[in-house]
Amino acid sequence: MGNALRFLYGQCCKPTAAGDTEVLGHHGVSSATVGVSALAQDLFHFEITSQVPEGLGKHVVSYRKLIEAWREAKPPPKTPEEAATLIIRTLKKHHKADVEGLLAFYGLPLPHTAKLNVGAPISLPPGIKYEFETLPVDVKAIADGDTVTVYVSTTNPRESSCIPSDVRMAAVQRSEARAKKNYAEADALHKRIVDSGYRVLNFQNNEEILARKYRIRLKGIDAPESAMPYGKEAKEGLTKIVQGKSLRVLVYGEDRYGRCVGDLHCNGKFVQELMLKKGFAWHYTAYDQRSELAKWEKEARAKRVGLWASSNPEKPWEWRKNKREGR
Repeated sequence: MGNALRFLYGQCCKPTAAGDTEVLGHHGVSSATVGVSALAQDLFHFEITSQVPEGLGKHVVSYRKLIEAWREAKPPPKTPEEAATLIIRTLKKHHKADVEGLLAFYGLPLPHTAKLNVGAPISLPPGIKYEFETLPVDVKAIADGDTVTVYVSTTNPRESSCIPSDVRMAAVQRSEARAKKNYAEADALHKRIVDSGYRVLNFQNNEEILARKYRIRLKGIDAPESAMPYGKEAKEGLTKIVQGKSLRVLVYGEDRYGRCVGDLHCNGKFVQELMLKKGFAWHYTAYDQRSELAKWEKEARAKRVGLWASSNPEKPWEWRKNKREGR
C-alpha cells in the first residue's frame, strides 16, 4: 500500500475471555479482522493508483473484479470467512495458486483450512437496518442529552466500499501535500473532505484515519433542550457516559433532519437506559413504545432523580412546539 493512503492503526488492548490481551485499532479492528480491513484499504488504494501492494504482484489476480464484487456485496464482508468466500467466488476462474496466495497474503482462511461461510449473513434484530462501531467520541460532538456526532473509520469494511471518489482522491492528494509540507493545499483539501461528510482524524503518534461523519439521534428518549431547565445537566450526563468511548450504534433509519435514529451501546451498557434511569430524559412515547423504556422512566420518577426532582417538568416536545408558535 502506498504511503499516501497508509492510515495506520493506533493500538489499544482489551482482555479476551481466556485472559490474554487482544490488540485493537482505534476503529475496533482486532487481530482476527485486520486482514479484512487491510484488503479493503488496498482495494481503495488500487482504485486510485492501479497499484497492487508490494509483494502481491507475483499473484496474477484481478483487483478490478474484487472491487466490483466488494461494492455489490450487501453488506460488505466483515469477517475473514466472508472475505475469503467473496475472493474465492469472484476469482474462481483464476489459478488456484494465485487465489490461495492472495488469501495467505491477507491472513484469510484457505479452502482446506477453514469451512467458509457461504450462507446468508446473520440478520440484525427486527427494525434495525445496520450497525457500526464508532471511533472514540469527542466531547465537542455532544450537542445535547439525546444527540451526538460520531465518526466511523473507513477501514471498516462496510464504509470502505462506499467512499465517494472525490473524497478518496482528496485524501490521497492531501496526504501527498502534507508529505511535501504544502500545508495550505492540504488544509484546502481537508476542507473539501469535511464538506463531503468525512474527516481525517489525528491520533497519537501522528497516526491518521479517514472517517465518515454520522449524526445520531438516540431512539426512544427526549432530553430537555439546552435552553430548558435541566438541559445543561442532561448534556453533561450524556457526556460522562460516552466521552472518549467507542460506541456500538444500531440504526433504525433517519429522521427529517438527516440524523440516524439509533440505539447506543457503550462498554456493553445501553445508553438510553442509563439516561432514563438517571432522570436525564423522558421516554419519547410518540416514536417508541418499548415497555422497558417506560419502566426505566417510571423508576426515575419514583426516585425523583434528575429532572424529576421538579414536581412538573416541562416536556421537551411541548417546549419546542411553543417556540415554533412564538409563545
